[in-house]
Amino acid sequence: MTHPFTHRGRTLAAAVLIGAAAGGAPSLAAQAPTAAAPAARPLTLDEALHLAEERSEGVRIARAGVLRARGQQYQARSQYMPQFNGAVTFVKTLQSQFDALSKVGGGGAPDTSSSSLANSPIAKIFASRQTLTLGINGQWNIFAGGRIVAANRIAGASRRSAEIGLASALASLQLQVTEAYYDAALAEQLATIADSALAQSERTLSQVTLAKNVGNTSEFELLRAQVTRDNQRPTVIQRRTQRDIALLRLKQLLDIPADDSITLASALSDTTSLVTFASDVSVADGTLADTSAESRAQVRQVAEAVKVQQSQFRIARAQRLPGLALSTQYGRIAYPSSGLPPWDQYYPNWTVTATLSVPLFTGGRITGDEMVARANLTEARENYQQTKELAALDSRAAIADLEQAVAAWKASSGTSEQAAKAYRIAEVRYNEGISTQLELSESRLLLEQAAANRASAARNLKVAQVRLALIRDLPLGTVQQGAAGAAASSGSFGGAGSGTGTQGSTQQTSPQAQSASGANNTTSFGGQ
Repeated sequence: MTHPFTHRGRTLAAAVLIGAAAGGAPSLAAQAPTAAAPAARPLTLDEALHLAEERSEGVRIARAGVLRARGQQYQARSQYMPQFNGAVTFVKTLQSQFDALSKVGGGGAPDTSSSSLANSPIAKIFASRQTLTLGINGQWNIFAGGRIVAANRIAGASRRSAEIGLASALASLQLQVTEAYYDAALAEQLATIADSALAQSERTLSQVTLAKNVGNTSEFELLRAQVTRDNQRPTVIQRRTQRDIALLRLKQLLDIPADDSITLASALSDTTSLVTFASDVSVADGTLADTSAESRAQVRQVAEAVKVQQSQFRIARAQRLPGLALSTQYGRIAYPSSGLPPWDQYYPNWTVTATLSVPLFTGGRITGDEMVARANLTEARENYQQTKELAALDSRAAIADLEQAVAAWKASSGTSEQAAKAYRIAEVRYNEGISTQLELSESRLLLEQAAANRASAARNLKVAQVRLALIRDLPLGTVQQGAAGAAASSGSFGGAGSGTGTQGSTQQTSPQAQSASGANNTTSFGGQ
């Protein structure tokens, strides 16, 4: 049986699906002339990362945490220095015990000694109704049993923890944007593959319809071609919807209006940046990614928490030691009767006080503080060991995830080429009448699946590479989340015969939530 396939038609059909497998074929719907529309904004991955860093609320929260920690460090450091305050005090006396002396002196009493006392300058000063004081107060903690040193250590650890939290928030944001960007690129490529498959099904249907009209094929073959074409339409609709949702997700991360049109300039088909081994992954400065457990952000934060608890325990124990403080007060005092007195009527007054305080009995409060501080220190140390073990496992999982992505990428390369070759053979066989339409449909479905697997493997490899490059500053658990998203995104692809298809989106973690524990994990330092 001869089918009315032209050589030109066969070549075009093969080129469409083979190009889709390579990730570069546009859909026929996109080739159709459309009305003039606003030019879409090209967006590269680097531009997306830059926009996200500028507009991310989580990053701004983490930077506020660093600023807060710096302020706490200033507060703790100030305890080393003497503190001076200026004061202006005005006292209005409504009734004084010295009024009696004034009345005795002015009432004509025969006691000449009392009259002399009442009229003395000292009595007039004490009996003055108004007192104006211009003063400076100063205080300096000379010895506090190590509490000031411990407070500064706590403030320094809190600042380092906040800076680690900021780096972690930036790394989490970069990974999140990268995943969203390549998820959108994958969704766009899968939609292109679905459009191409639908176009091929419609061409096959038109050719079978022509063959049925001239009597070269049966009605059963026509019905099969119609069902194949109709089953592909739901897949196309689903893929287009998933593409639109993925683009909306990316716009939401970048604070781009949903109505703005963007095109992804960093394509999945670009293999220049793909690595072949996990050991080849490097960070921005060219050095290899640091996967040691001690260098992970969360482990470093817990290590700073241990230092905080050590200093808190020192503060609790220092309460048993005496404290020595030196204070001084200098003032110029005037006793005006009305208005402001001249400067020569301000009398100097300067005192220096040394205070030694020793805790004699506190009812067990200091002992309780030591017990609480010791328990917190023990808990922090055990938490550090536990976190370090989890970090070692998480780093190994990141390496294994990249190795798996590399292996899947290499395997998909050969499979995609073989599926394209098999489809060409199946098309020739069907044209020559030595195979059935079912064989052609199955070959087309395999080609679609191979193209989808190739695109998914490229997405997973790019994301795994970025994840391992950022592993030092990423929170724990991002590898498991990324593996779940990669497994979902590489799910079965619904082709012309199935009419179903799913594309999983990676579970995202809000950078605000990721950075809150790091940026705000600042412990207030213990004072004097």
